[in-house]
Amino acid sequence: MSDHPNELKMRLVEAALVHVAFDGWGAETFEAAVAESGIAPAVAHAICPRGAVDLAVAYHQDGDARMAAVLAEEDLSEMRFRDRVIHAVKLRLQLCEDKEVVRRGTTLFALPQYAAQGSALIWGSADAIWVALGDTSEDINWYSKRATLSAVYGATVLYWLGDDSDGHEATWAFLERRIENVMQFEKAKAAFNGSALGKVLAGPLGALGKVRAPKSASGLPGRWR
Repeated sequence: MSDHPNELKMRLVEAALVHVAFDGWGAETFEAAVAESGIAPAVAHAICPRGAVDLAVAYHQDGDARMAAVLAEEDLSEMRFRDRVIHAVKLRLQLCEDKEVVRRGTTLFALPQYAAQGSALIWGSADAIWVALGDTSEDINWYSKRATLSAVYGATVLYWLGDDSDGHEATWAFLERRIENVMQFEKAKAAFNGSALGKVLAGPLGALGKVRAPKSASGLPGRWR
């Protein structure tokens, strides 16, 4: 039996899931997961010092990893890029087997003490999507792409949680509208950059050209050239 911390954590997550819908990502769920997983309490608390909060984080990140794995096996070459993004967001949500588990996580990360963690998880999902779709940007666009998709993804999750339409068709329509809004913004930005005012401001805004994507996750928020 493996004793790798990540594998032990995922055993705890699996044991916790049956309790989350009733008890949320809280202390009762964590203690039940420890008891049912057979992992020693001292070990469980060592790998999850924040208890169920760390399990909720692991659950979310595992969803990102599973999404990336599926996308890596798919041929999306015939899709327009906007449709690839839509497909990736849909896939990420469709991999959530229990909407109530996600709802409980959304409630948890809406609390002030965990809001920063929640924002980081949404950013991580956006980053996972862009990486899976082959994004190679290394400048300010690295940030703008993830910031924009984070907003779209976060709004779509909230809409999806309240959607009871057949096959979540209302959610997918909402997602397409949000992506279309982003495309319109990008067109407007390109038009502005080519305008007289855009050319005037090109100098003052040139400092943004020094911004570089982080070399690794630990390098956030980035570096200067």
